Amino acid sequence: MMTPETELELAEMIAGAEAPLAIRGGGTRGFDVAGQALSTCGLTGIELYEPGALTMVARAGTPVAKIEALLAESGQRLAFEPMDHRGLMGTDGEPTIGGVFAANVSGPRRIQCGAARDFLLGVRFVDGMGQVVKNGGRVMKNVTGYDLVKLMAGAHGTLGVLSEVSFKVLPMPECIGTLAWRGLGWAAASKVFGEALLSPYDVTGAARLPAPPGGHSTTMIRVEGFEDSVKYRMTQLREQFAGLMPDKLTIDEAKNTAYWRWTRDVAPFVGQSGDVWRTSVKPTDMISVTGNWKSANGETNYEHVVDWGGGLVWSLVPEGEDFRETLGDFKGHSTLVRASQDRRAQLAQFHPQLVPLAAISAGLRAKFDPRGILNAGLMG
Repeated sequence: MMTPETELELAEMIAGAEAPLAIRGGGTRGFDVAGQALSTCGLTGIELYEPGALTMVARAGTPVAKIEALLAESGQRLAFEPMDHRGLMGTDGEPTIGGVFAANVSGPRRIQCGAARDFLLGVRFVDGMGQVVKNGGRVMKNVTGYDLVKLMAGAHGTLGVLSEVSFKVLPMPECIGTLAWRGLGWAAASKVFGEALLSPYDVTGAARLPAPPGGHSTTMIRVEGFEDSVKYRMTQLREQFAGLMPDKLTIDEAKNTAYWRWTRDVAPFVGQSGDVWRTSVKPTDMISVTGNWKSANGETNYEHVVDWGGGLVWSLVPEGEDFRETLGDFKGHSTLVRASQDRRAQLAQFHPQLVPLAAISAGLRAKFDPRGILNAGLMG
């Protein structure tokens, strides 16, 4: 495996590559890409951290855990709540900050504060010709040049290999509160999500977890902030749902941390057999994905972990089934996240793009990676 320790080494390795490269950060997401492995894990270190300005600059291979630990010392956090894929994917390694932004990994708080890309201020990366490109800045007020920053977020290393990222951070809340309902059906859960998110109470989480063996599903709403404010908003939300009262309200820090980490990391599917699909739709279309369909053999029901108020659905389906085919013609996109190597070879991992979008994507790749060597075939 090629493991550059400086940006210059990274550029020289890419410029000198004579065959496709499989770009990886911590290797926690289980992507299967043909080519010689090139890891950014050697590009580590925090270049700048200004708590007063709520900004940080870090090299792409810096472990997320190291960044979160440093932020916690100043009472700050990565507000977009990036997922840790290791449990779901059965991988090891360390999630890196470059990998987080390259895949635009965003957790439950996305519905309130935005996605990972919304916190990205600037990037340095090496394109497919080995040229170092810089875009954006190290401060929040930056309006110069083309917005390659947003373009790199979610490109999965197909346009360039990140070497450095600058991003904004936010303070940790004083208090977290969760309202929970047991055993709600999909229609009732959708009603809870819609009314909570349309309320003035600044909801930062809206999710539904499937029932454990012998138990009930759990639908959750989260609010955060100063303790008095959290208690007030929880009371108001409870009154708002007078006809559908929550079964539990808690501001216990340990319990809340566990609830939302369980959601963030799709913990109900950890260690469970089956393929995992990740589907994005409009929240109001959630039931088009979570409807009570049985698997193709008619013997089992699909299980779902729902996040983003219904906008994100993780589905556990029997091995080998094409969940996109089950969904049919729906308004959204579905990604195959976990499956056998043979199944990944048979199906496109990412949802096929519409013809106009595919043409734009191909044009961008031809511009940034004219040799087609960066994560070739990963996104079409």
